[in-house]
Parts: sequence; structure tokens; C-alpha cells
Amino acid sequence: MKRYESLYKLHRLLTLPHQRPLSLERLAEELECSQRTVKRCIADLRDRFGHPIVFVREYGGYQYEHSGAELPGLWFNESELTALLTMRQLLASVQPGLLESGLLPIGNRIETLLKQTGCPPTEIARRIRVLAMGRRNFDDKVFRACADAVLTRRKLTFIYEARGRRDEEESRTVSPQRLSHYRDNWYLDAWCHKRDGLRTFALDQIRDPTLSDETAKDIEETLLDDILASSYGIFAGAPTATAVLRFTSERARWVAKERWHPDQSGRFIDDGSWELSVPYSRPDELIMDILRYGPDVEVVEPEHLRELVRDRLHAAAGRYDTTRRQA
Repeated sequence: MKRYESLYKLHRLLTLPHQRPLSLERLAEELECSQRTVKRCIADLRDRFGHPIVFVREYGGYQYEHSGAELPGLWFNESELTALLTMRQLLASVQPGLLESGLLPIGNRIETLLKQTGCPPTEIARRIRVLAMGRRNFDDKVFRACADAVLTRRKLTFIYEARGRRDEEESRTVSPQRLSHYRDNWYLDAWCHKRDGLRTFALDQIRDPTLSDETAKDIEETLLDDILASSYGIFAGAPTATAVLRFTSERARWVAKERWHPDQSGRFIDDGSWELSVPYSRPDELIMDILRYGPDVEVVEPEHLRELVRDRLHAAAGRYDTTRRQA
């Protein structure tokens, strides 16, 4: 019997009117399972869903401590449901290829798991959405070349246009280390032989990738994490500064729940505002996140970051200068 069906049936048995406590043997017989499975079901209802199931020694059986316990309509937690819906969405977007027949059983398995919510998968997809925002398109050949280079441990050469430096293209030869999926976009973590250091490349900025027969240089994973994973966002480099941001009391309670960086810290100020401290290396992405909050955030320090944000805000305000438009 499926897990959720067993839990529902156990719940119904324990809520029967004028029911004496039920023994483990009786419950196993009713649920058509082993006594060990019954114990797991009891533990699930009691520990995961907070149902007051007690063992009554006088009768040698189980019952609810008090009536009125209700089962939730959804068994999955947030991370489980997100994973299933994301996988379902990704599989739906896969174009026919060599793995089409192999991926079909995975899709069927996901549909089966989603049915265990008690709702049809199509209804779940209509009522619960996983939205991909800000995804940038790129040639599928780029992804294949990068993934191939990462997995076969070969060097890769390509033309790269760094974001923010228009019309500046460079040929790069790199030793790919890993692919990273961040904020709905793909990035290549690699050792750049031209820069003689670790760099992160956005796949949508790569073109004309060519695989080499040369073996890629391997970088220890601990070093990759120290230099890349510890930086703010996707930009490479160990943190060199800490941004102190102060959010208005109107935004404080919301921002206090956000996770900007694994090593962030925050505190409420007496006036109700929220002060967030975020370590970072390059300010590019941090500035974009700060600007999302407009007048509801102030950069307290460092002064350099404060100036950069102020200049961006002045430039933005200038675009709405009515006197300039009239001229």
C-alpha cells in the first residue's frame, strides 16, 4: 500500500467513534502491512504532522489523545514538491534526442509521485507554478561543448564577450572545472590560461566553442569552493569587503527572511530598520540587488560601494528628468 494511503487509513481507524485503543496486531491486519510499517506510520503522523497518538498500556493499544486531529491535504514538503515540479517542467522542455526513450520512465515516475498528493498532476501544474525568471537563451551547442569539456576533462577554446564591455570580444582557452546553474542561467567555472586564474563565464556570452585534445588542468575542489563558492553570487574571488545595508522598517521584516549570502549577518535597529551585512568580491551583482529596493535601502558602508550605488541612482533619475526631455 502506498505511504499516503496507509497514513489516511491509520488516521480513519484511530478516529472511529467509540473505538477502544487498537493493538499493533490489529492495525497491521487492517492496513495489510507489517507491524514495523505500522510503527513507521504512527511515527509519521505523530512526529511529522503533530498528531497526538498515544499508547494506552491498560488496553495495549494506540489511540488519539484527543479528538479533532485532521490530516493535511498535501504530504510533500516544500523542497520535495519544488524538486518534482521543476523536474517535470524541465522534462517537458527537452527536445527529442538520443535520450528520449530513457527519459520517458523518469517522467512517468515523477507523474506517479505527484499523484501521491491526492491531486492529478495536471491540476497541480495549474495551481502551483515554478517560474523561471531572467533566463537568457544560448546555443545548445555551447552547452554541449562546455558539458563535454567538463566531463571528459579537456581544454576548451571559445570567443567570449564579457558582460558590461560591449564589442570587446576575446579568445579564451580554459580548463573547465564545473558547470553551475545560478538564477536560472548557466555558468562555466574554469581555469583561464590567458588570465592565469579561476574565472566564471556566462554560457550566453560564449560562442564558437572548440574542444581540444589537451587534458584540462585540474583544480582542487576545496580551492574552487574557497575562491568561487564563497564569493557573492556567481562572480569569482574571495570576499574582499563587507557591504552594510540598512533597509527601512517597511521592508525590514521581509528582507530579514532573505538569504543573500551564506556568511551574511543581520540585526534589527531600534527604529525598526534592518541592517544586513553581506561579504562580497566584485560589486556588480550586489549593486543590481540593492537597486531592486530603490528608496527602501541605504548603503552604509563601504564608501566606494555607496558611491557606485549613488551614481547609478543619479543616472537612473536623469532619464526621468522632464526638463531634459523638453529640451
